[in-house]
Amino acid sequence: MNTLKQPNKILGRNVISTLETVDIQTGERKALAQFDELIEAPNWTIDGKRLIYNSLGRLYSFDISILESTIIDTRYATQCNNDHVLSPDNTQIAVSHHTQEDGHSRIYVLPLKGGNPVLITPMAPSYLHGWSPDGSTLAYCAERNGQYDIYTIPVTGGVETQLTDSPSLDDGPEYSPDGKHIWFNSVRTGLMQVWRMNADGSEQTQMTFDESNSWFPHVSPNGESVAFISYYKDDVAPGDHPANKHVELRQMSCAGGEFRTLVKLFGGQGTINVNSWSPDSKQLAFVSYQLKNID
Repeated sequence: MNTLKQPNKILGRNVISTLETVDIQTGERKALAQFDELIEAPNWTIDGKRLIYNSLGRLYSFDISILESTIIDTRYATQCNNDHVLSPDNTQIAVSHHTQEDGHSRIYVLPLKGGNPVLITPMAPSYLHGWSPDGSTLAYCAERNGQYDIYTIPVTGGVETQLTDSPSLDDGPEYSPDGKHIWFNSVRTGLMQVWRMNADGSEQTQMTFDESNSWFPHVSPNGESVAFISYYKDDVAPGDHPANKHVELRQMSCAGGEFRTLVKLFGGQGTINVNSWSPDSKQLAFVSYQLKNID
């Protein structure tokens, strides 16, 4: 079981965070800003002008042109983790917020400009990861009866649909841009690997086969590439995606095959939990970390 899927409050880390981009073709890294606190999981807006990230339970909008952040008013949802996802038209944002009543993660939807959150998943814990391209459905990882599987639910709420049924951890579901597939990661074959299935849960297919633990596949807007984060095999248990590890950001074709390493960095949890492709599919945004010196 993935213990990192069960936090009861949002915790900081003793780190310096650097918000960066990498050019997919050249591998050139560009540091946009450095923060003296934990920030995580940048979403790129469809106009290419902003990055949405979370920090210590709150959401922020980073203006790329002036390199400045502003807080997003999420009202009572002030314990948001790094599972936020933008709606296809970017008018709304869905978040995983740890409710005050029991500390469990539930999914809420609110306007991207800020406003009142609307509860979508009364059952908990539920961890958001994907929003269908037609705007109708959310995909998420949830623990039900002691087992973590992948579920979908109408964005307006209602009855959830279970797509996977494995005693091992299935996590990170995200739709392809054409809505035909859901990409996810699963430990069912021993190590954490990248998988793909049809949007209805059929034809679950393993897509990576290397000796690493790979998490959070994100498909590029043009539907050609998938990016993911990989931990070295001996550094972590297959079901964990901890912070403060040496990791790689990797890219491969959506048809499968060999991967290429884009970036080697110190990071992990928070680096690329959400889809952070640029709208033109030419860059990825991510967060790297440095440990602060403790006197």
